[in-house]
Order: sequence, then structure tokens, then C-alpha cells
Amino acid sequence: MSTEKQAPAWPVMDIARAHALLTAPGSPFEMEEVSIRGQRLRTWRHAPRSLRHILLASRAHGTRDCMVLDDERMSFEAQYRAACTLARHLRDDLGLVKGDRVAIAMRNLPEWSVAFWAAAASGAIVVPLNAWFTGAELEYTLADSGAKISLMDLERLQRIAPHRADLPALEALIVTRSGDAELPVSAARWEALLGGVADYAALPERALPEIELEPEDDATIFYTSGTTGKPKGALGTHRNLCSNVTSAGFAWARGFLRRGESLPAPDPAAPRKAALLTVPFFHVTGCHSVLAPSLLAGNKIVLMQRWDVDRALELIQRERITGVGGVPTIAWQIVEHPRLADYDLSSVETVSYGGAPAAPDLVARIRAVFPRTLPGNGYGLTETSAITAYNSSEDYRNRPASAGPAVPICDIRVVDAEGRELAAGGVGELWIRGPNVVKGYWNKPEASAAAITDGWLHSGDIARVDEEGFIFILDRAKDMLIRGGENIYCVEVEDALFSHPAVVDAAVIGIAHPQLGEEVGAFVQLKDGVDASEAELRAHVATQLAGFKVPVRIVFRREPLPRNANGKIVKRELKTMWPTG
Repeated sequence: MSTEKQAPAWPVMDIARAHALLTAPGSPFEMEEVSIRGQRLRTWRHAPRSLRHILLASRAHGTRDCMVLDDERMSFEAQYRAACTLARHLRDDLGLVKGDRVAIAMRNLPEWSVAFWAAAASGAIVVPLNAWFTGAELEYTLADSGAKISLMDLERLQRIAPHRADLPALEALIVTRSGDAELPVSAARWEALLGGVADYAALPERALPEIELEPEDDATIFYTSGTTGKPKGALGTHRNLCSNVTSAGFAWARGFLRRGESLPAPDPAAPRKAALLTVPFFHVTGCHSVLAPSLLAGNKIVLMQRWDVDRALELIQRERITGVGGVPTIAWQIVEHPRLADYDLSSVETVSYGGAPAAPDLVARIRAVFPRTLPGNGYGLTETSAITAYNSSEDYRNRPASAGPAVPICDIRVVDAEGRELAAGGVGELWIRGPNVVKGYWNKPEASAAAITDGWLHSGDIARVDEEGFIFILDRAKDMLIRGGENIYCVEVEDALFSHPAVVDAAVIGIAHPQLGEEVGAFVQLKDGVDASEAELRAHVATQLAGFKVPVRIVFRREPLPRNANGKIVKRELKTMWPTG
């Protein structure tokens, strides 16, 4: 008779029971009901109260590595001292008061994290700006947010320099990593205030400015592409981000109960986790789902300023990375690397991603490369402060096309065109309600009212939800495509094409790509008797938009683009006309 231990049937526990146990009184994931903007919502009882509390708690991790960039290492204590020093400068020397906007425009650097926590803990509303923005896009978001202070790296400072005179509300600039370069506009040098990363640990101990922060105080403005072509600033609260910190842990814990296992007991002596950060801090994934949870848990973040799969594999081996995440593109490039066997990747425990559609085949490929690792796929929006749902472990292996069930603090519904809720299995727009949903859009009451109805966020995603609550995203209602996790609204690219004097009509569509998910493709009709080359139009778009928004291919047509009776371009038809060669 075989004595081999048989794995229990899966799942041992259904979703409802797992959620009930994990959220029971006394659990780390216990919930309570509170009133938020007129709505009674479930929240995590034990979530941090504010971003200031996360920074204060992080100091307990002492001299452990907090962040690594190439050969630079910043400990938790060093970051804390640098953040306190910068916070005092912002408040005492630059006159920062609660509610002022502080913009961060830089690549993934240790300074980004220091700037974020210093500003947030001082009561500022932090405005992370896309480092890929052009000078004009940076100008718009700085002006729209009314930023009083901006912390930038040299490249972003150079981009904004021609627009500096058009930003009278921007009172102070601080630039990092400028070396001995002559600055194009007046700015304080970060290193004169704090030194370099290696100097932070020796900074004098200083207290954070005294300020009371409540969970519903404004905390962040993350810009997301708008259907008018101009980005909209999603206004988030301290509760929004702090809710996501706990939601990330909940999604991980559920897998244990589904397998019939007990949650592992906390072990203060156990080695800390190490995440390879492959997405920008200026996205909610990088900020809310990696930076904040890692700071609270004492986990190391290894930075990559630019994605390079060979460098990533070197870092996984060198830094004993336990978690790799980002967008599906990154996972594909790792598992299909031709020299994968040359690296020791045995430390990897999780491979997770979100922000773009993932092919179900990716799950099987990850399992083949990392047999003891189960991937995870999250679903959320800038407006939901990252995680709404998460699918991981055996759940993901068995439902690879699903985004998973919503975390318990979130309510979801699928509605028809009139906003009526559909039964399980019905296909319609996904609406989301919870303490993670942002207040609205900064200074855009009409856009806020159109996006949020009685606390319910209209996601713009077409979905169905099965009987167990697993969400399946089927399409996007908005005219948008997602390239490697970057949202691109077609209208902004079309507007850039229309501004070329040779173009009479234009339509942008998503072109399937095995790693990026989608790329930007365009159909263009030229004016009679006028010529323009593909290279010329691409260069023209690049003068107005970030590089990732520039069409990779343009198909020219002399005849009109197909339109319906209302005059709208029929993009479904255009997609069937896209050249396959």
C-alpha cells in the first residue's frame, strides 16, 4: 500500500467561507463599517491610519536594506532620516502647509521614495507625475494640480525648463542627481540638502513636523489619461492607499485557506522578502502595491530604472529576489529568455502582474519555469487605488482568464446600459464601490459625477461575474488601449495625428502584441493631392505625446474610414482590415 501523502482535494474551502474566516473579529483582516462621503462602507479595521503612520512604523526595520539601485543601498533608518530632514525643509523653509500639492517627477530612484514619504507625512497632497511625459504634458499636470513645490531629476527639469514661466503657482523646484550640470532654470540641488544616498544614514535625527492626518484627508493625485486627450487627476485619500496595503496581504492569505492550510505564523527572525520593481513608482501598482506594503513589512525593493530582462535576471540572482511583478510583458520576457538556465532563480516565490490583459497561456509557462511558484494576476484602476480583485495560487491556475474575486471591502456589480444590475453571468459594465475608490477627479466635478454614481465607480470595463464572484474582464467600454500597462486613450493620439496638415481623418486601434498586450496602430486618410510619410507622421506625434503613445505603424488610406449612421468610426471593422504581414 502506498504511503505517499496525497494532496487534499482543491479547493478545500469555498470563497465565502475563506473570506468569513479571514475577516472574523480578531483577525488581521477584520473589517468594520464606517461612513465615507455619505456611504456606509466596509473597511479594514487594522489598516494604517495614514501614510505618516506607515513611515513611522518603517523605522522599526532599522538597518535592513529598504531600497537597492545598482550599487547604492538605502536602509530603512537612512530613508527615515532623509524623509524627516526633507519634511522639515518643506515645512520650515518652503512654507508647505497641509493640502499644498507637491509634485514628484523622476525615474525610479531612492529619492522618489524619500520625497513621497516626506511630503505625505507633512500633510501635502503628493502628485506623482509620469516620467515619460513631454515638457508640455508636465506643464499641464503641474498647472492643473496647482503644485507649489516639485522634486525632479535633471532630465525632467530640462523638459520643464521651456515651460517654467507659464507655472506661476510653482514656487520651488528641487533637482536631484544634477551633478555639476548647469541648471536651465532656478532650482535647489537635492544633494546640498540631504547629500547622496550613502549619506542619509548619517543625517542628524530630526522629528517629523507635527500634523494631524485623518484617513479621509487628501493624500495623492495620480494622473490618468482622459477621453478629452488631457489627463485627469484622481484624488486619493490616506484611507485609499492604506486600504490597498491590507488588501494585498489579504489576497495572499486566501490561498492558504483554499488549500486547506493554516496561515503561517509571523516570524520576526525570518528573512525578509525582496521585490524586483519593474514598474514605475508613478503608477498606483508601483506606489500602492509595492512601495507602501514593502515599507510596512520591512521588505527590500530592488529598483530598475529601465526594463532589461538580462539585467533583471542578474538582479534576481544577486539580490535573492522573492517576488517579481509588473505587467504581463515582463513575465513573458523572463520565462521565454533563451539563457534562463544560466541564472539561479531558486529564490523566486511569486510572479504576479496586472495593469494589462494576460494570455491564459502565461500561467502554464510560469508553472513550467518555476514549478513551485504560482502566479497571480490583479485587477484595479488608478481610481480604485490599485487592487479591487486578485487571482492567485490554484484559483488562477484553474481560472486563468479571470481577475479573481473582489477583496471583501469592495462591492462589485455588473450593469446594463441603463445602470440596472445584471444577474451572475450577465455581461455589462463593471461598477465598483469601496473605501479604495478615490474621491473623484481634481477640479473636474463634471467628470467626477460622470464616473461615480452614489459611490459606485464606473470602471469602463465590460465584464461578467460568475456565481462564486470571480470577475472576467471581456473588453473595455472606453476607447482606450493598454500598452505594457500604460493606458493610452485613442483620442489623444488621433488629435495629434489630426494636427498634421496632411491628415484629413485618423483612427487609432490596439494591435495585439504577445508581450506588451497591445501596441498603437493607426489608420490615416490623407488630403487629396497631399503626401506624408509614415516616419513624418510618427515624428509629428512624438513632438506632442510621450514615446509610448506614438503609433508603431500607420496604414494610409485614400478612401474615407468606415463610419456608422451616427458618423462614428467603426473600429471593429478597422481591426479586421489591419494588415497581418
